[in-house]
Amino acid sequence: MGLTYASIGLTNLFNKQKVEVNALVDTGATFMCVTEEIAVQLGFDTTEVSTQIVTLADGKQRKVPKIAPIEIAFENRTYVTEAIVLGDEPLLGVIPMEAMDLVVHPREQTLMVNPLHPNYPVALAK
Repeated sequence: MGLTYASIGLTNLFNKQKVEVNALVDTGATFMCVTEEIAVQLGFDTTEVSTQIVTLADGKQRKVPKIAPIEIAFENRTYVTEAIVLGDEPLLGVIPMEAMDLVVHPREQTLMVNPLHPNYPVALAK
């Protein structure tokens, strides 16, 4: 089993700057994570944004910049959220995946719109 990547669009909703990224689909991550370079391309100054304390995979905690509002787009789905600025590649975590009703096909190593709801996202409210 390998890694799954997906091409997603990110838009800064304040200035409408957009960037296409190839993000690692990480079902072990919570948020959308972007690199410093991507945050700058979107027009954010990461020294002037709010911060978030996160726990990394090794158990250490770190305070990182948080940019918002950004729109994440994949196929016929979008989600408005915030992203943390962390790491050396973009990560698509489970909150945006759940909100857009996306599923990971591990054998095919692909991210896809939930085939049970191809036309619009459906979320659990319980």
